[in-house]
Amino acid sequence: MKLGILGGSFNPVHLGHLFLADKALVTLKLDRVVMIPAYISPFKINVQSTDNNSSDRIEMLAAAVTGDSRLAVDDCEIRRQGVSYTIDTIEDIIARYLCEKPYLIIGDDLAKDFPNWKDSKKILQLADIVIARRLNAAAENYQFAHTFIDNEIINISSQTVRKKISEGSDWRSLVPCAVRAIIEDRRLYGLPSSDKKPDEGINQSVIMRIEQEARETLSVSRFLHSRNTALLAQDLCRRFGLDPAAGYLAGIAHDLGKQLDDKYLLKCAKSDGMAISAMEKDRPTLLHGRVAAVLLRERFSVHNKDILEAVALHTSGSGNMCPLAKVIYIADKAEVSRNIDPAMRKMCYEESLDNILFAVLKKTISKLQSKKLDLSPETLSLLERMKERNS
Repeated sequence: MKLGILGGSFNPVHLGHLFLADKALVTLKLDRVVMIPAYISPFKINVQSTDNNSSDRIEMLAAAVTGDSRLAVDDCEIRRQGVSYTIDTIEDIIARYLCEKPYLIIGDDLAKDFPNWKDSKKILQLADIVIARRLNAAAENYQFAHTFIDNEIINISSQTVRKKISEGSDWRSLVPCAVRAIIEDRRLYGLPSSDKKPDEGINQSVIMRIEQEARETLSVSRFLHSRNTALLAQDLCRRFGLDPAAGYLAGIAHDLGKQLDDKYLLKCAKSDGMAISAMEKDRPTLLHGRVAAVLLRERFSVHNKDILEAVALHTSGSGNMCPLAKVIYIADKAEVSRNIDPAMRKMCYEESLDNILFAVLKKTISKLQSKKLDLSPETLSLLERMKERNS
C-alpha cells in the first residue's frame, strides 16, 4: 500500500487540509493518506498545553473525512501524549500499517527547518519526504531528498479560522459542513453562546443527519420541497419568537414518511399510541406526518414535544396546535416552490401567525374540496377554531 502521512494540529481541520490530501493522493498515486492530529506539536510547545481540545479535534477530523475511504484518521499521537515527534509516529505507522516506506507530507513553511527535527536523518531513511507549497509560489532547493507537489496555495490556516470565529467574522465556508456543525454545537473557539438554552435533540449535527436522511430517501423534488419548508419555517420562527433550529428541524423532517409504502405507514403509525381513523386506513399516505414523527423519535432521538407535534400534524392540522405546529403547517403549503397567490406568501412576513394560518387553511380546504376529497376531523376542528378566533 502506498501510504501518505499528513500531520498537524488540525485545530480545526479546514478545506485547505483536505485539498492538500487530495492533491497528494492524485499526484503521488497514493492508496490512502493518514491524517494524524498532534497532541503537542514540537513547533508549538510554547502555545499548547496538555489541556488541549484533542477529543474535539479528532471528532472534527472524523467528520471531515466521512465518506472518503482514501482518507484515514489516526489518533496515535494523542494516545501517546507528550510532545508529538514525527520519528515516533513514522515508526508506529510503519509497524501497524505494514507499509515499507510511507510518504511524509510537510509544508514548505516547515521544510527549511527539517534538518533540525528530532532524528531527521532516520526520518529520511524511513520515509519519503513530500513538500507542498504553503507560502512560496516556486519550489525551493532543500538540502535533503524530497519530492515536490506543485499544488495551489490555499490561503486558509487553522489560526485564521479560529480568529474569524472569535471575531464573529465569515468562517463557515472555510471548513466542511460537518465540522461547522461540531463547532457550532460545542461553541468552540470563542463562538458566542446562543441566548437560548438548546432543547434536547436539537443541534446542528442532528439536523444534518436528518437532512441527509431526507436527501437520500426522498425524490429530488420532494427533498427540495422539504428544504424550502425548513427555510420558511426558520424565518417564521425568527419572526414569531420561536426557536429557528426547531423550525428548521421540523421542516426538513416533515415528509420523511412521504415515500414509504402503505403497509409500513400503517404499521409504523400504530407505535405513536393514537388511533388510526377509517379515512387514514383508506388513504394511508395521510399518516406520513405521524410516521415522520415516529422516525424522528426512534431513529434520531428527538423528543421535543412541539417538534414531534408539528411534524405529525402538518397534513391535517388540529384545533389545539402549538405555535410551532402552526408554523410548519403554513410553511409546508406556502414555501417558494408551491404555486400559490403571492399575496398569501407576502402575508408570512406581515400578518399575525393565526391570520396566516387561517388564510392558508381556507386555501387548502378549498383545494381539497375541488378535488372532492373528504376533510379529516382534525382539519375541521382547526377550521372551527380559526373561525372562532376570526369572528
